[in-house]
Amino acid sequence: MESLRLSELCEVLGQPFTEQPERMITGVSIDSRTIQPGDCFLAVPGERFDGHDFLRQAEQKGAACAVVHKEPPTDLKIPVIRVEDTVRSLGRLAAWYRRRLKARVIAITGSVGKTTTRHLLFCVLSRYFRARQAQKSFNNQIGVPLTLLSAQPEDEILLVEIGMNHPGEIAPLSRMAGPDVAVITHIAPAHLEGMGSIEAIIQEKASILEGLSSDGKAYINGDVAALVRYIRQHYAHTVITVGEGPDCMVRAERLHSCGTNGWLQLEGQTIRVPLAGIGSLRNSLMVWAVCRDLGIRLSDFAEAMKTVTAADMRMQIEHIGPLTVLNDCYNANPASMENAVDCLVRMAQSQGRRSVFIAGDMLELGAESDSLHRQLGKFAAERGVGVILVAGRFAQALAEGAARADNLLGGTGVRIAFGTVEALCNNLHFYVQPDDIILIKASRSVRLERAVERLRELFAGRQSTS
Repeated sequence: MESLRLSELCEVLGQPFTEQPERMITGVSIDSRTIQPGDCFLAVPGERFDGHDFLRQAEQKGAACAVVHKEPPTDLKIPVIRVEDTVRSLGRLAAWYRRRLKARVIAITGSVGKTTTRHLLFCVLSRYFRARQAQKSFNNQIGVPLTLLSAQPEDEILLVEIGMNHPGEIAPLSRMAGPDVAVITHIAPAHLEGMGSIEAIIQEKASILEGLSSDGKAYINGDVAALVRYIRQHYAHTVITVGEGPDCMVRAERLHSCGTNGWLQLEGQTIRVPLAGIGSLRNSLMVWAVCRDLGIRLSDFAEAMKTVTAADMRMQIEHIGPLTVLNDCYNANPASMENAVDCLVRMAQSQGRRSVFIAGDMLELGAESDSLHRQLGKFAAERGVGVILVAGRFAQALAEGAARADNLLGGTGVRIAFGTVEALCNNLHFYVQPDDIILIKASRSVRLERAVERLRELFAGRQSTS
């Protein structure tokens, strides 16, 4: 963040000047554990902690000031700015700071693939520009402003991820970010509990264009016809459709995944992608569309893509002794689940190994939860997954869907439902065998990475039996 005076901060937040108006603010933090000397500490309330309880720790770490909406301790020695709502003040500061930035802002949303697309864009663009990206999945009313405030004056590209759980969340964040480029990766059933329908999801995702600059471009998944139609009816921005369909403006001639890696053909040239799953190839196609219009040559793009790595807990391939594990524990919805299962099966078939699907709940699907979990179980069984181990509230529905498909197909796979992740982890040694290829995936709050940790305990250091 570019430094500003305490008096400027007060003015931005609409508050009277406090003492020490010439004191310099060199950064912003909401976490007292990571405060750096000179930071402004915003006391933001959270689900488990309230920043107001850590004001003294922030002072001890060298915070230059604190922004609060509750009464601070009377003995606090750093300047305090009192506001009505610290989260809104964080957004207000970020919007002000965005207007000072020279960086080109690229904002990304979508039901599936937004984090991977942001990560891949950074991998490529950072070779040619001074680029900065959101940390982890900073994509909400706190994460987006923190990403904006992390930018430095010399940055040329800033990659911002925008997510949502309920209607009306994306547009205000997009207006705050003021993107020059907006990206919509894919639309799929997700957050149905808060959104109600796929049509509502399309409208919400499309609202990222509300903040797009008048001369900005929107890159959208051209294979989602309803999305294309809605945006063309409601927005006048330049729209670039990206996908596999014949009407897409940026189109891959062919995509091929063999599980652990794949390739796509663009303008007659083969682009190798060292990432798992067909979804990674579709994300790579979107990345090319943006990079192309930023002046990157196809040959340079191809070279950059050879060295990309998976984002944390997104189809990360980990070898644990004789096991191959696809760690995709960060999030889940029906579309991303099916993509991951398809990748698992392709890998297992190409290597002649047994496939194991360790699954947890897909959350926020509302009234469709049971049916969508049954459909996933059916899909996994029909694709030939050998072992399905599932934990959580909807475990029985998923296992039943798989068992019904087995009955129709004459399959004999193992399908076990556990009430909790702990129970699943405690029984992994009964069902997982050396040389298995294992997919582990669930919604983030399930914390299914505990299964990865258990597999490390069981198999790290063991040798292959093949």
